[in-house]
Amino acid sequence: MNDQLWISWVLVVILVIISFILLMGKGGFLIAGYNMLSKEKKQKYNAKRLCRVVGGGTSIISVILTVATLNRFEMPLAISWIIPWGLFGIIVIVGILANTICWRKTSTADE
Repeated sequence: MNDQLWISWVLVVILVIISFILLMGKGGFLIAGYNMLSKEKKQKYNAKRLCRVVGGGTSIISVILTVATLNRFEMPLAISWIIPWGLFGIIVIVGILANTICWRKTSTADE
């Protein structure tokens, strides 16, 4: 195996570990932007749901990278567009879901 494939496999393992942490709902500190919010703004989000949405996106990205690494990044031209556009699409979808379904319906400060 050449060095590029080792780097890809290490990245896949890291992404899988991060995915498991996020899917368990325990990795809010791993979400960029969310961990920098004030406590008042964090209360507007359902943290467990946000972790699961980002974890699902990270899982799909790790699957795409695993398939590409298994094929040594030498896929047929007809499907080689899936890697960059798939990654971009997943990032956009996770961003939209994080800003729509992860909001709390009622604020805990009102109760």
